[in-house]
Amino acid sequence: MNNYDYNDSVGSGVFAAMGIGTTLVSLALSILAIAGLWKMFEKAGKPGWAAIIPVYNLIVMLEIVGKPIWWIFFFLIPCVNFVVIIWVLNLLMKSFGKDSVYTVLAFFFSFIIFPMIGFGSDRYLGPSAAEAKGGNSFDQFKNYKNPFDDPNTPKDPTA
Repeated sequence: MNNYDYNDSVGSGVFAAMGIGTTLVSLALSILAIAGLWKMFEKAGKPGWAAIIPVYNLIVMLEIVGKPIWWIFFFLIPCVNFVVIIWVLNLLMKSFGKDSVYTVLAFFFSFIIFPMIGFGSDRYLGPSAAEAKGGNSFDQFKNYKNPFDDPNTPKDPTA
């Protein structure tokens, strides 16, 4: 006869409880992020239910940030998709008047940032805040001033 050790079953039960707890927490955080994205879509004039449809939500997000729908193919290319996700997320934050700090926060804490923007008083400004103000999303370095340029020093030392 085999001797059965009941301590093994207790350990298995603890790990099962931890797994169930982790699953419930992940589910709750996902629901928060989806609810916030739902409200963000509605603020942008798009159907909120689009936030729960896996590929269609990316298409709607591209429409919100003002990028062509064919960009959906960038999400299929390995390594490129990671860059495009961050870029589209940045344009989404700018479309609601937020800066790049919110992009980083939304990437790591979407379950906090999406509901904060969706249920908060933030307004949808357009395809991106830069484009809504008359510029485009590539003009962020237009007013860059080189820190090594001293206005008191002549440009050409021979002049």
